[in-house]
Amino acid sequence: MSLNDPEHVEREYATENGLLGRRAAYEWATGPDALELVFQAVADGRPRRVLEVGCGPGELAERIQRELGASIVAIDISPRMVDLARERGVDARLGDAQSLPFADDAFDCVVAAWMLYHVPKVPSALAEFARVLRAGGRLVAVTNYLDHLQELRALADDSTGFESAFSGDNGAALLAKDFVRVDERETGGTIEFPSREAVIAYLRASISLKGAEAMLPQFDPPFVVRRHPTIFVAEKA
Repeated sequence: MSLNDPEHVEREYATENGLLGRRAAYEWATGPDALELVFQAVADGRPRRVLEVGCGPGELAERIQRELGASIVAIDISPRMVDLARERGVDARLGDAQSLPFADDAFDCVVAAWMLYHVPKVPSALAEFARVLRAGGRLVAVTNYLDHLQELRALADDSTGFESAFSGDNGAALLAKDFVRVDERETGGTIEFPSREAVIAYLRASISLKGAEAMLPQFDPPFVVRRHPTIFVAEKA
């Protein structure tokens, strides 16, 4: 199933269940906290006006608002995610990354955390991010490398070949078209699933591996997989 098929993405994020199910696995994660590094990448720019695109339930937007004192607007294509973000006191709105409802040069920082691989036309979204950023503003774009959780894919016999419209593998090249400087802050670690049941729960919550749990082979836990997120910090000319 394509990660950027609009109908599939709409169904997936009609509720928060799948997202929360995937996040639960990070209870067993080792290595740097990628989300903390994302926050620091935003904070380092000392922004006054921030836009988060694909805000999900709004935890990051709320923290930016609370700890940095920045004025933040958050958008998402999912009505449910917008509702959850609003419950946190965030100015959250329905919106499409490929056509942002904001003026040119409106923000000091744009955040796009683990969402660009859901966008049908990534170059259009990146051009929009650059348009709404002021000169010298920064984009913090977060994604995973294609080898992220590859051991889990092998266990689930995912023979279709994993693809991503925006990954660590192609992100720098895509960003270079609209931004003058692209700094990559690669991070990673492992997830040590403690039991077969934990692996099954993750597969059931997965966007691309859902259903694979029915054919899961026998294995001896714990089952350790590599996680490989990366953070791009890109500057507008």
